[in-house]
Amino acid sequence: WPGGIAARTVGVLTNRVPTDPYRGAGRPEATHLVERMLDKLAQEIGMDPVAVRQKNFVRPEEFPFTNNFGLVYDSGNYNGALERALQLSGYNDFRRRQEQARRDGRYLGIGLSTWIEICGFGPSAATAPATGGLALVESAQVRVHPTGSAQVFVGTHAHGQGHDTTFAQIAADTLGLPYEPIEMRHGDTAEGPAFGYGTYGSRSLAVGGMAVRTAGKQIVAKAQKIAANMLEASADDVVFDQGRFHVRGNPGSAKTMAEVAFAAYGAGLPAGTDHGLEATSYFDPPNFVWPFGSHVCEVEVDPATGDVKLLKYTAVDDCGNIINPLIVEGQLHGGIAQGIAQALFEEVSYDPQTGQLLTGTLADYL
Repeated sequence: WPGGIAARTVGVLTNRVPTDPYRGAGRPEATHLVERMLDKLAQEIGMDPVAVRQKNFVRPEEFPFTNNFGLVYDSGNYNGALERALQLSGYNDFRRRQEQARRDGRYLGIGLSTWIEICGFGPSAATAPATGGLALVESAQVRVHPTGSAQVFVGTHAHGQGHDTTFAQIAADTLGLPYEPIEMRHGDTAEGPAFGYGTYGSRSLAVGGMAVRTAGKQIVAKAQKIAANMLEASADDVVFDQGRFHVRGNPGSAKTMAEVAFAAYGAGLPAGTDHGLEATSYFDPPNFVWPFGSHVCEVEVDPATGDVKLLKYTAVDDCGNIINPLIVEGQLHGGIAQGIAQALFEEVSYDPQTGQLLTGTLADYL
């Protein structure tokens, strides 16, 4: 690796299950190791864990920043996220509360974690060496019908991530159409023309969503020419604003996207313009995307039983432009619940003598 990074991997063959279906596998473990190292360093040198992280953050003015693996972080404000999490969690007042609780016979603890994640898996410049030359692009076809309704075909397939809602929102925003008449069709090459490489690597919105956006913009560009013909104006003088095409400086006389779509399937189109209103786009992202955040957790521990009670959990995450706040909130809540479960509840346990799996049912696993 560039930057003097070395890695050593040890493989051990056992009769235990090597892998299983689990979302986000690998990221929590890697973050745990990095954060534990920072906490141990802070303890060894007598520095507050917050200060250790702040000294090692990439500063906002250093972006774009190339790390030792050659990956480029495009933007971020890591310290800003941490400061906000500290403020919301009452971190700076924790030691006082901890001392008071100790006098009352209660044991409080606090932990924090800062993270950055590689998402939007797909840039061919970075992935081609690992994929045998494949470009992990995503595609979308958007078709506006003469009724003003639209169909969006995408290559990625949804199984709980909310693609239908989010992709339809992107199409509606780009085309200036209402959300309701947009129909999503995804993950079926027998039904639609869209092609994709899958739903994984936190890539559906960053890669597939951009394919929808780009196809929508191509439709708007074609519709602008048709609208100019309807308005008896030059296409260069026509602007598209909130679903309406109008001559610059004269918004009172306009044609809606639905009206233009109806005209696109009729007679009298501009010379050189094909009938219909549809476009297909393939998107190859120029870089990965890099969401980041800071989490703070305050707990109470019973030293006699080891029982852990969560008192307060604070999460500050930056994932860029939020398309659907409800879905984003659900992802955050789900991730927090998953992390707590990993730390406190879930265990794949084997009998040390026989190697027999002891947690083969969900009831045993939890």
